Amino acid sequence: PGSYNPQGGSLLVRLSPFSSLIRTIPGGILAMLTLMLLWAAPNIVLIQADDLGIHDLGCYGRKDHRTPHLDSLASQGLRFTSAYSAQSVCSPSRAALLSGKHPARLHLTTFLPVRADAPSQKMLHPKIRQQLPLEEVTLAEHLKKAGYATACLGKWHLGGKGFTPDKQGFDVAFAGKANTTPSDSEGGKGESMLTRRAIEFIDASAGKPFFLYLAHHNPHIPLAARADLIKKNADAFNPTYAAVIETLDENIGRLLAHLEKKKLAEDTIVVFLSDNGGLHVPELREDAPTHNTPYRAGKGFLYEGGIRVPLLLRWPGKIKPGVNDAAVVATDLMPTLLALCGQKVPAGLDGVDWSATLKDGGPKPGRELFWYCPHYTNQGGRPALALRQGDWKLVQHLDGGVELFNLAGDPGEQTNLARKEADRLGKMMTRAFRLRVELKAQPMDENPKWDEKLWRELYVDTDVSRLKPARSAAEMTPKLAAWRKRMDGVTRPAP
Repeated sequence: PGSYNPQGGSLLVRLSPFSSLIRTIPGGILAMLTLMLLWAAPNIVLIQADDLGIHDLGCYGRKDHRTPHLDSLASQGLRFTSAYSAQSVCSPSRAALLSGKHPARLHLTTFLPVRADAPSQKMLHPKIRQQLPLEEVTLAEHLKKAGYATACLGKWHLGGKGFTPDKQGFDVAFAGKANTTPSDSEGGKGESMLTRRAIEFIDASAGKPFFLYLAHHNPHIPLAARADLIKKNADAFNPTYAAVIETLDENIGRLLAHLEKKKLAEDTIVVFLSDNGGLHVPELREDAPTHNTPYRAGKGFLYEGGIRVPLLLRWPGKIKPGVNDAAVVATDLMPTLLALCGQKVPAGLDGVDWSATLKDGGPKPGRELFWYCPHYTNQGGRPALALRQGDWKLVQHLDGGVELFNLAGDPGEQTNLARKEADRLGKMMTRAFRLRVELKAQPMDENPKWDEKLWRELYVDTDVSRLKPARSAAEMTPKLAAWRKRMDGVTRPAP
């Protein structure tokens, strides 16, 4: 549809091994061949929410949030029930998504610019990279070489000057505003502004396949929504958070409707996911935004609530709708999307291509998943690694302590089987150590200024990973006020 300039060169890029043959083809035939091949290339709309929990959408069982458009997307495509982020906080999970590489390999393992060290830490944070390195070839760069128009709209959080999206394969880059004044035309997280820009980009790309990475700031704190929406959601666990989620859903609905209007829906792969688990504790001046029931903890932890995320994928007529329980991680999306677009999957990635499973119903990608977070987090998380093999999951705290869970019977990770399953525990710990070596993961050093009493007060005496939700978020805040004040007092909170 629309017009296409056959002199643009995208076909020669895609078929460079045959360039000498192509040069002998008459111009009219070449133009027709170019147009046919570009027609066959699917568009990609990759939507990422910011801190949206696994339990936050109606299609995942949430009763007090209104998400009709995302629920509809789930019914039209695949809904993954064992999908994970690559890390429990934003920057490393986004780096892994766009590069197909493990955060530990990238030496980018926590949010930028990194939480400051404090006496409450038994171990010191490693000095990580402050950006996604330019030598890493992103999904956008691969698709751009294949003739795609590319855009990054919304949150980047992978580096500042010299390391912005336009340096990583995106033709169009627009950050928007993370916080806006709610009105009849805008939400509290700049959702409408980003949606308008997304629609403009799609329209400007007519006649050419496009890759849209739409990284919403919603529902990251601070929270803001129209008063009428907050009132409408008065019975929710956190009424303001529920209103923010509803605004996100409405804007995704607008974007999906535009694809339908332009008759692009059948030619577009739509992916929706979150960058990490939902925030389950009070932070800044906010009550706890959400809870991740039945999963343990939330953002900043390697328990299921911190890394298990919603993942929806739709490609009408190409991928059969349904529910997929395969254990997959966001790092897999780069090779998988490249394969779905008919592109060669590069070597050296940590992500796994599971396109055959999606298209042909082939075997599910059954392999281990590994996380490494050598950091204390603003949410109360301790440095840890985690390894999932089948239903078994190891959580090893880098400042002391180890846990082993069977997720099949204990998805909430409440029963530590480390002593009972000593042999299995030993083998999994050995495997985790080898993975650290293979990834060249950064080690942690002991903190010479460690205050053991303060460490116990913040991480042991008050273990917020075992926090149970009350009827409302507001009821929980007073009980955690002293802990929150003490936690914020040792270092600055996240931006």
